Amino acid sequence: MAKTQDFTAFMKEMMGAFPVDTAALEDAFKNTAALNEKLTGVALDAAEKSTELSTTWTKDALTKIGEMAKAKTEPADYAKAATDLASASAETAAENMAAFAEIAKKVQMDTVELLMAAGKDMSEEATAAVKKATEEVTTAAKKATTA
Repeated sequence: MAKTQDFTAFMKEMMGAFPVDTAALEDAFKNTAALNEKLTGVALDAAEKSTELSTTWTKDALTKIGEMAKAKTEPADYAKAATDLASASAETAAENMAAFAEIAKKVQMDTVELLMAAGKDMSEEATAAVKKATEEVTTAAKKATTA
């Protein structure tokens, strides 16, 4: 009866000839986690600033609407109050939209800065890992040819 060959020893020997540097994988994981933490910090900071801006804008709008809703003695005062509200709202909207744009601009700049730094770090790490792997494979190949 035919016996199935056991490849366990063969696989162990083959895998031993091509060592895997788990430290490089651990470093990559740590670096990715650190980058994600920084990017999350940028996003949370932007969300906090946007929320504060929205809250302030809403409170300001409600105050202005409250002023407009107060009883007036002259009918023309209602028209003036409505005109003042519309004018103030347009001005406030322009200011707040500019503030939102500044928040978005800062997020974009911070994100690009983080990604550029991460790309530089990853490139340097990849170069070092490839160099190390090349040296190890060369050493293993020399051992294999002399054995």
